[in-house]
Amino acid sequence: MAASLEEDDEILKSDFYALLNVDRKASIEEINNAFRHLSKIYHPDKHVDPNKKKKAEEVFNKLRKAHDVLKDKTKRTVYDMYGEKGLEAGDMEIIARTKTPTEIIAEYERIQKEREERRLQQRTNPRGTISVGINATEIFDAEYDDDEPIDYQPSRTLEISSMSIAQSVECPLTLKDTVVVGGNLDTRNGIGQGMFSIMWRRLISTKGWAEVDVHVGSAVAFGVTGFRQLTQRCYLRCGLRGEVTQYGYRPSATLMLAYQFDRCLQGRLTYNLSRPSSIVTNIVYSNEQNHVSSSVQLGIRSSFLALSYTRTFLEADTKVRGAFRIGTLGGMVECSVEKKVTDFSNIGGTLLIGVPQGVHLKLKLLRGQQTFIFPIYLSEGLNPSAVIYGSLLPLAVYYIVKKLIIDPVLKQQKLSELEKQKEEYAEKMAQRKSEAEKAVELMKETFERSVELEEKKMGLVILKALYGKLQPASDGEAQANSCIDVVIPLQALIKDSKLIVPETASKSGLPGFYDPFIGEEKKLYIRYKFRGRLHQVFISDTEPVRLPQQKHAMQEEVPLSSSPPRVTSRTS
Repeated sequence: MAASLEEDDEILKSDFYALLNVDRKASIEEINNAFRHLSKIYHPDKHVDPNKKKKAEEVFNKLRKAHDVLKDKTKRTVYDMYGEKGLEAGDMEIIARTKTPTEIIAEYERIQKEREERRLQQRTNPRGTISVGINATEIFDAEYDDDEPIDYQPSRTLEISSMSIAQSVECPLTLKDTVVVGGNLDTRNGIGQGMFSIMWRRLISTKGWAEVDVHVGSAVAFGVTGFRQLTQRCYLRCGLRGEVTQYGYRPSATLMLAYQFDRCLQGRLTYNLSRPSSIVTNIVYSNEQNHVSSSVQLGIRSSFLALSYTRTFLEADTKVRGAFRIGTLGGMVECSVEKKVTDFSNIGGTLLIGVPQGVHLKLKLLRGQQTFIFPIYLSEGLNPSAVIYGSLLPLAVYYIVKKLIIDPVLKQQKLSELEKQKEEYAEKMAQRKSEAEKAVELMKETFERSVELEEKKMGLVILKALYGKLQPASDGEAQANSCIDVVIPLQALIKDSKLIVPETASKSGLPGFYDPFIGEEKKLYIRYKFRGRLHQVFISDTEPVRLPQQKHAMQEEVPLSSSPPRVTSRTS
């Protein structure tokens, strides 16, 4: 998927480490040595031709800027934390006022805090939920005796039994205070009701917070909740709540104690002081891909044992969940699937089969901060037809819609975004390409000397090098889709028959390189000869380069007298 515009803007900026071809942990001495080596190629005084002299001056100015930043301890600290933006006019005043990297970090954190406070004044976080309940029991549960005559047509229709709309808006006042205003409207079987709510939360310290909420509608409710970190692994949460209805006043309280056994395992003990009261024990294990939760409730009205397992498939952006519960009021089995279909949209489906609940299907669509829920009541009992239709029909509809609508739309959207990025960054891309071409032209003499020297001692000679969108073919050749020729830049970096390029954010920042296709995954293909043998290797964009290596040797060698295979490259 294409990178965001903000990320692309950072890609188009110079990487000072890549420009000098040094590691991010390089010492001052290594940085100085790299600058001296590149100065032999790009210093204007090394060129007599006026045209080359002008090109060399442009490239050398960039190298000198990178060297000036990285050799200075304070400037390097700012660059490592905030990039080139941190060195722009205005922010540089901080460097003038401070002396140590610690002071620089403290000053930047203060400025960032002030900026965050200003953003809080303008930011809201709206959330909404729309739920439409559908009763489909007449389709699956309607049974008639064929021997008994009836004078009307049996009903086989869907009925909208309930509908609710809830909306809330988060209003951060300061870094410590947040107000959430919300409301909901709900109608069930022709009877409607509404509720308005307001909640205020305050961050008391780094270890605790408190909130107060009030709900006004068909009933009036108010509550107070507090959270406190007792130790590094243990925290306590308690709440008091009161509700006033036409039937009287109903108080309740909740007390929860949680303990983090390790990074993935947590235990919770919850005591509900209400009518009726209950105590619940939870054990939760959670990591990046697996989530297991077990619950045991002992209560006056109901007691149960529940277990659920959720598996997250990261590559497919999919979550699969299974759960069961058995208790004094019955039992149920539940399975659900949730799939990310776009950057901001998720869809999901849940099938619940239980006694006495019957068969329920819940469809869910999440778009940004909005949630749309469609609970469908399929059957009052354990009807096999309801189970089959409830599980297979949503899957079939999803795959049909995905293939016919979602995939084509996403593909077209991706192409449109890439074209938009090309248009927006065309001028900057042309500038980077021009800078790379100037650098390559200035490298030619160094390249020729390096090839001549390495040929004499049977050393390292780059025969072919491509950077961009590459895929290895079955015959070992590189198939170029959108790439640039980087033989000269790489050969110019060879020292003592060795090519070393440290790990970088992107190789597009190396001298003579540029990004031929922003937002796409890129690789580097190198074919070289060393001691009379042919070698080749594919390297990812961030992977370090170390040549030569024995494992790069080709199995089927091509006579060295023959010219290397040509691959036509196309730049975007």
